[in-house]
Amino acid sequence: MNELLRVLRGITPLKKEHQSIEIAHLEMDSRLVKQGTLFFCINGYTVDGHDFAKQAVEKGAVAVVAERPLALDVPVVIVRDTKRAMARLASHFYGEPTKRLQLIGVTGTNGKTSVTHILDTMFREAGQKTGLIGTLYTKIGDETIETRNTTPESLVLQQRFASMVNKQVETAVMEVSSHALHLGRVRGCDYDIAVFTNLTPDHIDYHETMERYLYAKSLLFSQLGNTYDGKTAVINSDDPASDRLIQMTTADVVTYGIKKQADVYGENIKVSAAGTRFTLHVFGEKTDVQLKLIGLFNVYNALAAAASAYVSGLSLSTIKASLEKVTGVAGRFEPVDEGQDFTVIVDYAHTPDSLENVLQTVQDFADNDIHVVVGCGGDRDATKRPVMGRIAVQYADRTIFTSDNPRTEDPDAILADITEGLDPDQYTVIVDRKTAIEQAIAAANTGDIVVIAGKGHETYQEIGRQRIHFDDREVARDALKERIQ
Repeated sequence: MNELLRVLRGITPLKKEHQSIEIAHLEMDSRLVKQGTLFFCINGYTVDGHDFAKQAVEKGAVAVVAERPLALDVPVVIVRDTKRAMARLASHFYGEPTKRLQLIGVTGTNGKTSVTHILDTMFREAGQKTGLIGTLYTKIGDETIETRNTTPESLVLQQRFASMVNKQVETAVMEVSSHALHLGRVRGCDYDIAVFTNLTPDHIDYHETMERYLYAKSLLFSQLGNTYDGKTAVINSDDPASDRLIQMTTADVVTYGIKKQADVYGENIKVSAAGTRFTLHVFGEKTDVQLKLIGLFNVYNALAAAASAYVSGLSLSTIKASLEKVTGVAGRFEPVDEGQDFTVIVDYAHTPDSLENVLQTVQDFADNDIHVVVGCGGDRDATKRPVMGRIAVQYADRTIFTSDNPRTEDPDAILADITEGLDPDQYTVIVDRKTAIEQAIAAANTGDIVVIAGKGHETYQEIGRQRIHFDDREVARDALKERIQ
């Protein structure tokens, strides 16, 4: 244990009889402790790990890292911040795995999942074994592991990266949320490339202001380091936050965009129901790309991935082939097709910007009416609710407001926020999400488009403190089958 703890500064030296204790495992969840574990007492939102230290010792923990003295029969290492200490010790314990991978981190309000999946396709196309960490799951090669947070805690991250190294992964791509950056979950991650997609209002309930939200995002770029060692920041030059982020990093900067001058850019963009065609320019080279993905926002996602792949050494021909292979990401502009004569699309759009992007995109190829089913989550940023309400009625011909994940809030109160200031003739309120989806599909006519927004890939609905099974795609498919019969 003495060898492990030597990387921490400012701690009280271990007693001689404790220095040789062997640490076989690291854990922050007392339920997962086994013999030989070093247990970290993490003070979380709802529980304090210090309260479970005794239970951890009873299950086999041989030492504890805590922020205050504890009456235990094993050594207690007192530190100022257990989360910070955990990140440092986890990286050291697992052999600093991110130094042995090419690691790409993607942050931004929207597009993180799509960009990481496009990049994963690109590196696999180039013959590499890849790892991916994000909202949908963690993937190590062909193995998929369920994840609960977009960006897991530092200990879990280092465990995942160590597993990737052991399985000969060459490139790992991950979503990096603002929460993870602010809470220090990615401390110890040695990024080679940091990607910025965009910044629009979200998580204001947590960050309180857009300035603080931007600051959290900027940490990914400032943490690339202060030396010129090949690290690269890939930044959307069309986003107003780009100048600030460029100032925050010493790394080489590569820009991408459509409207402003950029190193990597797209032009001649044509959007249709079949996909999106555009010309990709990369540092003077160019090629025409036919995406199966639909919409201008997917061109931005493709450009972010192309820029990152190019600076990683992938050829333009590989980038083009990969972009044209990508068929989509679960819950992101995902069609539900049971042979009906109208279009049904399920999308994760849960911010004003992402909802507007989706509805603008379907307007580009809509032959007839646009229907939208949308709500807002409870116990989250309430300021975006009326904004999303206005966007929905602006772009859709028929709008149904419904529950998303109400959590501990009153669904009717959430819906009142969404509809504030709207003309009641512009929308319908149906609290039950299943009924709302069924009615939208029942009302659709030939050539219409039904957009079911907000939950995307999620297979649950949070009501109160319970999670019940609920999948927008399943509900839509059942409603379509019922209508066709």
